[in-house]
Amino acid sequence: MTDIVFVHGMFQNPKSWENWIRMFIDKGYNCHAPAWPLHEGDPRSLRDNPPPGLGELRLKDVIASIEATVHGLDRPVMIGHSVGGLITQILLSRGLLSAGVAIDSVAPNAMVDFDWGFLKNSAIIANPLKGDEPIYMDAKTFHGAFANSLSEGEAERAFEATATHDSRNILRDCMGEDGRIDLDAPHAPLLLIGGEEDEIIPAHLTEKNHSAYKDEGSVAEFVSFTGRSHFICNEPGWEEVARTALQFIERNGVRAGSGARSIEPM
Repeated sequence: MTDIVFVHGMFQNPKSWENWIRMFIDKGYNCHAPAWPLHEGDPRSLRDNPPPGLGELRLKDVIASIEATVHGLDRPVMIGHSVGGLITQILLSRGLLSAGVAIDSVAPNAMVDFDWGFLKNSAIIANPLKGDEPIYMDAKTFHGAFANSLSEGEAERAFEATATHDSRNILRDCMGEDGRIDLDAPHAPLLLIGGEEDEIIPAHLTEKNHSAYKDEGSVAEFVSFTGRSHFICNEPGWEEVARTALQFIERNGVRAGSGARSIEPM
């Protein structure tokens, strides 16, 4: 039976994958959705009571946690969003995955974009003057930066259901040594997905990320979706994105088995 590991990004937790998990279970896959350290539980409770030490969480801690899940499986597929997309790219480069799908992925190797939304949001999150103070997500910021394709009411409901606070050190580390990979090396099939209305990871940065892969013997594909924000995995039309991921996985030789189930409690 084929395993798929779903990896959330900043300001989210496994709650954000519930729709995808239902779809992939129906298609015959075993689904795992591990929480990052200090991200377990109900998003509202996590917002109301930020876990002690959240602001000190580092990217290497998150990678180690996700890698521990992967080591318990037989070269699973990984689908990751945002920083989870970068983690997907990193673990793919380590030869631990049979395929990867990176959605609105933070780009490796300190790749940047000069889009105003990218610069503004990156500066707010990584602000060095804030030290280890967590960054506290609020409904207004969530709508303007994360779910800008939604109406105010839709974004408010999405915020209540899925949003968490997070560590500034995660994004800082993404821009450093822990976010580096060898883009010239052979790798398992990789699909990079971008959203054209994304204010956090512009689609052309995702395209730049894709173009940086140089091994001609490896599969690397890029797909961009019009009208989609950073909340691409849950905004209206998420099914099209999920089907695109599924088709890529199956087109590249990964097939589901029988008896599918969700491994981690949601």
